[in-house]
Amino acid sequence: MASHAENGKFHYHEPGLQHQFEDMGQQEESVSIGMWVFLVQEIMFFGGLFTAYLVFRSRFPLAFAEGSNHLDAFWGGLNTLVLIVSSLTMALTVYYAQRGNRNMQVIMILLTMAFGATFLGVKVIEYTDKYNSGLIPVTGWNKRANEAQPAVEERAGAVMPWETAVAAAESGSEKKKPYINPRGEFQWNYGRHVYDYAIEKEKSGKPYLTESERVGYFSNGVFDPNKYRDKIRIFYFIYFVMTGLHALHMIVGLGLMAWLLFVAWRGDFSALYYAPVEMSGLYWHFVDIVWIFLFPLLYLLGRHFLH
Repeated sequence: MASHAENGKFHYHEPGLQHQFEDMGQQEESVSIGMWVFLVQEIMFFGGLFTAYLVFRSRFPLAFAEGSNHLDAFWGGLNTLVLIVSSLTMALTVYYAQRGNRNMQVIMILLTMAFGATFLGVKVIEYTDKYNSGLIPVTGWNKRANEAQPAVEERAGAVMPWETAVAAAESGSEKKKPYINPRGEFQWNYGRHVYDYAIEKEKSGKPYLTESERVGYFSNGVFDPNKYRDKIRIFYFIYFVMTGLHALHMIVGLGLMAWLLFVAWRGDFSALYYAPVEMSGLYWHFVDIVWIFLFPLLYLLGRHFLH
């Protein structure tokens, strides 16, 4: 119970009420409006990135599908499951805060943090694989190798465990080359299975190449592997920007959870005051929802070409 003296009289203040607000209702309304305004600008921020993705995907769908098929859908699917469960534990954190159950609050926050850390750990695994494969689209940021090293296992068939891989070699694609990368440049040594599939379909009279692809993949009317690689590189630029910014938001979310853990451990949250938990939950759910869109757009794009 909080109170303060004014003209010799004591006035009751609800727990957690800040001095600039008249009552808890006004404070909760202000906090809620502020959080939703913040989330709206975050939606506009990510919306620009999704727009860039859609523009380039519509122009070069085969190259984007080629790059996507090399991503490991198992890790992406695992991260999706991890974040869905973390949304449940975050919702339970709010539930127990509303009921003043300190112990369950702490447990749920710890579980939420564990799932968030798991998500980031999987991203480290994926990013390390891209580093070793020469798929980071910035020159000098990939693994350097002056002598031939065994090529990373080809992932044109990087599929979910329940999917059936197709022998991409039957498409007549070029074989992957040994990894030689003295300058750490972006490389694409994993064939052109999606492109070859589309060309075979075009022979039957069904157009598969967009007008941008007919210009962007060819030099003097002949398919140019370097130009095709550059279009795949655009996909990886977008992949790293979008997943990297999402991971940054996850790191911020873990910071919020660490603060919530400290305050919850002190027992500050109760049925009368739990707005910080609720607002942090909105942020956490937003980060989860963004990934729900990223997973199919980045990891599942064009897998039907090879199945």
